[in-house]
Amino acid sequence: MKEGNETKILKRLKELALLIEENNYYYHTLDKPLITDSEFDELIKENQLLEKKYPNLVLNKGPNSKIGVKIKNNFKKIKHKSQMYSLPNAFNRDDILEFDKRIRKFLKLKLSDKIEFLCEPKIDGLSINLFYKNGKLQSAGTRGDGLVGEDVTDNITSIKEINDNLKNNYPEFLELRGEIFMGKKDFNILNKNLSDKEKFANPRNAAAGSLRQLDVSISRSRPLKFIAHGIGESSKDYNSIENFYKNLKRWEIYPNKVSKICYEVDDIMQFYFEIDNMRSNFDYDIDGLVVKVNNFTNQKRLGYVGKNPRWAIALKFSSEKAKTKIKSIDLQVGRTGAITPVARLEPINIGGVIISNASLHNFDEINKKNININDMVEVERAGDVIPYVTKLIKKNNKKNNKINIPKFCPVCKSPAFKDVDEAVLRCSNKYECYSQKLGQIIHFISKKSLNIDGFGEKQAKLFFDLGIINKNEDIFELDKYKDKILTLDGWGKLSFSNLIESINKSKNITLEKFIYALGIRYIGEVNSELLASKFRNIDKIIVSINNRDQLENIDGLGPKAISSVIDYFSNKSNLKSVLKLNKILKISNSKNSTKNNYFTNKNLVFTGSLSSLSRDEAKYLAKTNGAKILSAISKNTDFLIMGKNSGTKLEKAKKLNINVIDEEEFLTKINQ
Repeated sequence: MKEGNETKILKRLKELALLIEENNYYYHTLDKPLITDSEFDELIKENQLLEKKYPNLVLNKGPNSKIGVKIKNNFKKIKHKSQMYSLPNAFNRDDILEFDKRIRKFLKLKLSDKIEFLCEPKIDGLSINLFYKNGKLQSAGTRGDGLVGEDVTDNITSIKEINDNLKNNYPEFLELRGEIFMGKKDFNILNKNLSDKEKFANPRNAAAGSLRQLDVSISRSRPLKFIAHGIGESSKDYNSIENFYKNLKRWEIYPNKVSKICYEVDDIMQFYFEIDNMRSNFDYDIDGLVVKVNNFTNQKRLGYVGKNPRWAIALKFSSEKAKTKIKSIDLQVGRTGAITPVARLEPINIGGVIISNASLHNFDEINKKNININDMVEVERAGDVIPYVTKLIKKNNKKNNKINIPKFCPVCKSPAFKDVDEAVLRCSNKYECYSQKLGQIIHFISKKSLNIDGFGEKQAKLFFDLGIINKNEDIFELDKYKDKILTLDGWGKLSFSNLIESINKSKNITLEKFIYALGIRYIGEVNSELLASKFRNIDKIIVSINNRDQLENIDGLGPKAISSVIDYFSNKSNLKSVLKLNKILKISNSKNSTKNNYFTNKNLVFTGSLSSLSRDEAKYLAKTNGAKILSAISKNTDFLIMGKNSGTKLEKAKKLNINVIDEEEFLTKINQ
């Protein structure tokens, strides 16, 4: 009897080993779980119970005796030494002309002055930051939010283009930026060996899916490649990108072989068209041409605006288009109340991505293009831009009836309205509409905001619909609903504890990110930085709504943004929510200057024209040294920087006994 029972137990242990291995693979490798976490937990428990009860039957290769590379539970976060920025996009010659014009204006250059641009293909891959100390690779991190990424050091060890040890005259420390990608041939071979469920849509997805593997042995088995394209923090200075690239080659790390120095917009465009015509010859996907100022001194002077460098731009190739039929038209309400018509399409493949929805922008556009249900249309997709309907191809809807503009919100039935200078229709119920409230929560937890791992749109909607969360602060009280959440499909103890851990990690946040996370209309990343720099803490922002002049005096903050801030914090419910969050979160001001400059924490106003640098560069220089830039003279002004042809600001400064200094003195003190 005992022997027969042990035969059954052994059979069950083998079944469990196979089930656990299979589900581990689908969960960690493919990110496509076959069963819920709670069901997986039950398999683990059963296996452990049987192994404990029958130690003589434990399998040599059972779930608890796996030897080899340890599968991680999640990726550790890694802070970059210097921020990784995103490139702004250009789409045509006019955009490049404007880019050139902005640089000349900022650097105060004449049209006859030559600017060296280094141009190279933009590889469609994943940005990576490699940190070397004394020539040895210390870490590799993904871009993440630009400040903090995921530690993938163990995952990149088999990429032959990445050297663990630099050779020949390397700096003491160095952040090396580049792109991880997968070649077209390797992508096709990989996909041939994967099942239909496992196949990747395109090489970029294959590279991303291969790099971000919790089981690093899978990353190491995939044919990933690397090309260097930039530098972060470094103990050694280089005079240009071209010069830096020469050093890379000495260290046996290589930039793109295809690049060109251009001096004129026409040269850039000619090279762009050459690269576009050569696209099929490259063994990797490219989606444009990167154009960057070659000289590092000029790069430093130009600096950054928001998350973008002023000195570089991505000139994107023409967007991909396809024809399909509109099956239906729905209305969506976004977090700012915008009521957007969305075309539900017969699915089409555009650039390796299956598209079944496309924006119709607004009702004026629909009627202008004469588009309706059943019509054949052209759909365009450009990079990360949401696919949209560009034009009518064939009129199948013979009724030719126009789409009626709704008078009420399709979700909460509140009146819809249009601002005088806008084509967008909006729901008037800005703080209580279901879609707007849910949209605000999704924005609050998103990557650019709190960046809570494992908490996306799907989970937010589920918890919101169940009444578990109703406002942003409710996210931090999910423990109260643990028992309820564990009964939900797809949730187990492991996934719940991982979510709580991610939520707790998100509590450390900078003031500018917190302001951005609130989702105030017109307050994007740039305006969030302006507010954070001016007020330094959330309490001062709240107080500022009683003194509009304070907000109006912030250089770069427009009237719509000012009105929106006042409106948001004047709402009692919003104010209560923000005050609660201020107690829950650890909000720091990342923009506090570590420099002890003469102008640090001083309020500066500029007037008149400067001779040695542009007004924009002077302001940027002051900001990066910890100064606050005001747009008008007031009793809070510490210094007026006076240029030629100064006007009424100078007169007002003298009346208020404000310190007035000229350009020469400003430059002397800022460079001390």
